[in-house]
Amino acid sequence: MKRIGILGDIGSGKSYVARKFGYPVFDADQEVHKIYKKEKRIFLKLKRVLPNYFSTFPLNKNEVSNAIVVNDKNLKKIVKVIHPEIRKKLNIFINKNKKRKIVVLDIPLLLENKIDKKNDILVFVNSKKKEINKRLRKRKNFNQTLFRKFKKIQLSLDHKKRKSNFIINNKFTEQSVKVEIRRILNKVT
Repeated sequence: MKRIGILGDIGSGKSYVARKFGYPVFDADQEVHKIYKKEKRIFLKLKRVLPNYFSTFPLNKNEVSNAIVVNDKNLKKIVKVIHPEIRKKLNIFINKNKKRKIVVLDIPLLLENKIDKKNDILVFVNSKKKEINKRLRKRKNFNQTLFRKFKKIQLSLDHKKRKSNFIINNKFTEQSVKVEIRRILNKVT
């Protein structure tokens, strides 16, 4: 099985590109959302490490955002609880899809949390800053402070580009993305 890891800036279209490959996608953001809604034991762990911020289950995303905005250290505490759980979910996904030719990993902190493997095919989604900013402003509940805090814990975009095997120039049109993906799949399959 080949693993394709999707890298790029926040709002660059990584999730969209990941889905367009046409293979099973592990979407870490979606998994985190499920954890917040369904995993009471994770809620209890978060409540234990940050008792002043979490009070009700299922977890409210606004409570999580508020905890992060208030104190930089809270993001690290939340990541420490959530990421081991994401790794478990990733292992389940990999085992479930082990007979598949390719799986796609849409994990925002793939390199930062050393989730990538030596043989992973890394694809960087390159998008124009102006387009990214336009897209981010359209997002419901977009929080500039939260955005900056997440950017701080990420590796530089230049570093991610250098580590990548391929770069997709996302022009935010379906046709341009399909052409780029076809080019990559022709080289790796």
